[in-house]
Amino acid sequence: MPIRPARRITDTSPKNFGMFAKAIGMEGDLIHLELGMPAEDTPQHIKDATIAALQAGHVHYSDLQGIPELRSAIANKLRRQNGMDVTADEVIVTNGLTQASFAAFMAFLDAGDECLLLAPYYPQHIGKAELAGAKVTIAPLDAANNFSINRALIEPLITPATRAIALINPCNPTGRVYTRDELQILADIAQKHDLLVLSDEVYEEITYDGATHISIASLPGMKERTITMCAFTKSHAMDGWRLGYIAADASLIGPCMKITSNEVTHVNTFVQHGALAALTGDPAILANMIERDRARRDLVVSRLNQMPAVSCAPVEGTIYAFPDISATGLTSQECADRLLNETGVVVEAGSFYGAAGEGHLRVCFGCAELPVLEDAMNRMQRFFNAL
Repeated sequence: MPIRPARRITDTSPKNFGMFAKAIGMEGDLIHLELGMPAEDTPQHIKDATIAALQAGHVHYSDLQGIPELRSAIANKLRRQNGMDVTADEVIVTNGLTQASFAAFMAFLDAGDECLLLAPYYPQHIGKAELAGAKVTIAPLDAANNFSINRALIEPLITPATRAIALINPCNPTGRVYTRDELQILADIAQKHDLLVLSDEVYEEITYDGATHISIASLPGMKERTITMCAFTKSHAMDGWRLGYIAADASLIGPCMKITSNEVTHVNTFVQHGALAALTGDPAILANMIERDRARRDLVVSRLNQMPAVSCAPVEGTIYAFPDISATGLTSQECADRLLNETGVVVEAGSFYGAAGEGHLRVCFGCAELPVLEDAMNRMQRFFNAL
């Protein structure tokens, strides 16, 4: 008789890798615009600091929450840039935002609890909630209203079992950067119904045209009920480094530490010195990387809006465009499949992010250089011209 896995495994939805899984192993000249993997290399000063730490012997166990100097630098950054009242003791360094969110879900959701996701949503959050034994409830935002946070679409879905709301700001996949008024709506709901907010802010640095990222934890009354999760993944092109962090009130840090310390003890010691260099290095390096993302965005959004039956809203933040292709008469999955098979351009179907994403595609412009993006847009232009 085969060994039975735990119910937390059998009761969890299988992880869907979307168009990436379909494109793997395919032959031909493919252009991958489906994964949120930065095109940039990690800046050299970050690599140098890591190598120096390794050579200096920072190779042993260290503080379970993260090396003190890195946590202090993170807290300083959060106070200065995010307006959050955070100390170094209220920070945990994690293996990317993925571990940060896993720890938060596991620490605060029980079997029978409900977690509210705003759709279009990030699919990985579903699996984490289910592994904790919780049920996911989807609040679909309205594409016609630019996927704005709308109290009438969210509050009616809250039940006595609702324990948390997961927020992504700036938003993957829509490219929205939520305004203070929108975040205040969510804060009011959380305080009224005594909910925790799990705030994924991995794209906080990548905003355009004056859009301002605001951490919901900085709003009055929200520090005590928000777990803020950030990472160096996108902003500093450190996706393979697996470095992120949790910032939260001291009352919330202890439960998260029970998960992280049992799961991995602590993050690799010497790579944390690279993260420290990322925070303390010349800010022009980060600004220049974001400026290159802006150029990529301008190219892709402009070209998408020239294609028949395609319209693309301005991208306020992140490295994704979310064009509306509903006028083609194709479903988003049909469109993504045909683009892959007929042009070799790999983009993600909007329906991958829930029913609210139907009629859209997610196009990652941050994962390729301008000539490659130009080639991809030419191929997509020919495809939509021929429909």
